[in-house]
Amino acid sequence: MKNKLKELNVDSIGGQAPLTKEEELVISAFIKANKEKLKIGKSRKTARLKSALPA
Repeated sequence: MKNKLKELNVDSIGGQAPLTKEEELVISAFIKANKEKLKIGKSRKTARLKSALPA
C-alpha cells in the first residue's frame, strides 16, 4: 500500500471565497428543514408498522 506524503487542505477548494453569513443561514435552514422532513417520514413509517402488527 502506498503512504500519502502530503496532507491536503480541503477547507477551501478551487479558490472559492468563504461563505457569507446569509449563505450560511440559507444552508442551515435547508438542513434543518430536511431533518424535520426525514423525522416526519420516520414517524409515519413506524406508526404504519405498529398498526400493521397483530395485537
